[in-house]
Amino acid sequence: MMRTGATRVVVERVGDTAVARELISGDFLAPRFVDARGLTVRIALVGHSATLLAGDDLRIEFVVAPGTCLEVIEPSGTVAYNARGGRASWSASASVGAGAALIWRAAPFVVAGGADVTRRVDISLESDAVALLDEMIVFGRTGETGGALRSDQRITVDGDALLVETLDLRSVPGRSLPGILGGHRVLGTTMLLGIKTSDVVEGHVTPLAGAGMLARAVADHAHEASAALDPIWSQWRGRVSQKYSD
Repeated sequence: MMRTGATRVVVERVGDTAVARELISGDFLAPRFVDARGLTVRIALVGHSATLLAGDDLRIEFVVAPGTCLEVIEPSGTVAYNARGGRASWSASASVGAGAALIWRAAPFVVAGGADVTRRVDISLESDAVALLDEMIVFGRTGETGGALRSDQRITVDGDALLVETLDLRSVPGRSLPGILGGHRVLGTTMLLGIKTSDVVEGHVTPLAGAGMLARAVADHAHEASAALDPIWSQWRGRVSQKYSD
């Protein structure tokens, strides 16, 4: 049975404070208010249904009003289960207004053995907007090789493309090649979009052609990828926090 469900979060500004104007639950995730301090609103995405099964179409939408900051917390990760010949999809979109910020450190996205899933992220930043994102893709649970994944993302700033990327990781031999995953099963990514801290390639960090930075790490285990990217996340998190105090 096909299940579709969109989760929607809308943050607005009222005077000198930010408020969660809409918290709409989908079939898979329920946004829960955590707290609001000044111009920052924190919400948690709480799963209330097993995901992703064959035929599932999970959608997330964020709308962040100008001058506000939305921070998203995920208490648990997403698992794309054995599709048994079927397919599933996961997508997230965000519209971040002028001078606003989106901070989202996602929980691991696990592609179990037999899964076949497409994953898409679309983010639109207006002038002086910032997005700080962190994600981790894990191929297979313990003892599994992991299924098929195609991941697409498109980030724009004032309508101009900042990052357009497709990762076709559906073939196990293909993703095991040097320069792809090289036999590793974990891919961690941290992105700072709308701000560039350097034009120098250093360690895991690569500057984008526009205002943004990309950091990546591959590893055999999730904690190894986290150890490589945690210091970068902390540094970039502090940069965003300069504008939106806790």
